Amino acid sequence: MSDATPTPTATPERPQLPAQSPPVDPAETAVASDKATSGRLSWWRGDGGDGAKRNLGLIGVLLALIVVGAITKPDLYGDPNWVWNNVLAILQLASVVGVVTVGMTFVIIGGGIDLSVGAIVALAGVWCTTVATQNFGAGGMIFTALVVGICVGLVNGVLISYGRLVPFIATLAMLVAARGLAASISNKQTQVSSSTFINDIAARKVVGIPILVYILGAVVLAGWVLLNRTTFGRRTIAVGGNPEAARLAGINVRRHTMLLYALSGLCCGIAAIMLTSQATSAQAAMANLYELDAIAAAIIGGTLLSGGRGTIVGSLLGVIIFATITNLFAINGLSIEAQNMVKGGIIVAAVLIQQFQYKSVTRLLARNRVTTA
Repeated sequence: MSDATPTPTATPERPQLPAQSPPVDPAETAVASDKATSGRLSWWRGDGGDGAKRNLGLIGVLLALIVVGAITKPDLYGDPNWVWNNVLAILQLASVVGVVTVGMTFVIIGGGIDLSVGAIVALAGVWCTTVATQNFGAGGMIFTALVVGICVGLVNGVLISYGRLVPFIATLAMLVAARGLAASISNKQTQVSSSTFINDIAARKVVGIPILVYILGAVVLAGWVLLNRTTFGRRTIAVGGNPEAARLAGINVRRHTMLLYALSGLCCGIAAIMLTSQATSAQAAMANLYELDAIAAAIIGGTLLSGGRGTIVGSLLGVIIFATITNLFAINGLSIEAQNMVKGGIIVAAVLIQQFQYKSVTRLLARNRVTTA
């Protein structure tokens, strides 16, 4: 009798199966696929390459506008001093809307919309210029404007996040309510700012550059760092791209959405101080249609209305483009109606190009992932 173990043989009833490889983790496969395609698609993949292309295109539009101005007004553009002062005027014109646009960009990237930003600016400006508030000096006025902006933004966020209201409806209601409250507080009158410090913000210059431009630069820099270098920014993109996936990943989507609207309100409070400084007064009708300008600038800058993608630099360039168009029409004596028609055409063109590029890049990435899998 042999002690050797008999070797199993394949039979028709029980065929011998080949050796199987261990199960593959889908996450590891996706990572490997991303690494395989990242080299070839570094220009297209991620917001870095796509954002660079888009921003270069916006800079090209700015250069084209400058060329148009040089052709139509060669006597003005031939004077270097006038050109420098005109650049500063454009930046100062874009400063207030630019600050509002930073907050709007965060909201849109997060999958929302805020139609009440202009009304929040008006309410914060009127509230901080009341006689009772001005008795506390410039510090009290600035504090009041910021707190009012944040609180109204939080109300928007609570209604949308916890009240389950559609952002369009919630912020549209706030637009009407905030304008009405501002008119009630000011008794439909213009409130003059008596603070020399506040009024001098728009008049002063540092190294030949208006302080308003420095404020815009500081807000844009802070927004860029917050979006691109912090967990808050990554969560904003995740919430806007896929709220359910973000929730399953452990992100408190409701709280984050509320914070996004609070951030937008903070930017409105800063803009209220800037606008009050420019006019040395505040009224309920101030910052009219700023919400449309901010949304348009963000769209021009490449922010998707569906959420999940956008850049602060692109939004800033969008604001500067609109300010340059306004300046170009002013020096040529053209009507505001024609200016608005041109702006509308640019918005439509930007959205069409944006949709075409987004679909093309998405299909390209999907095709390459299939071939490399």
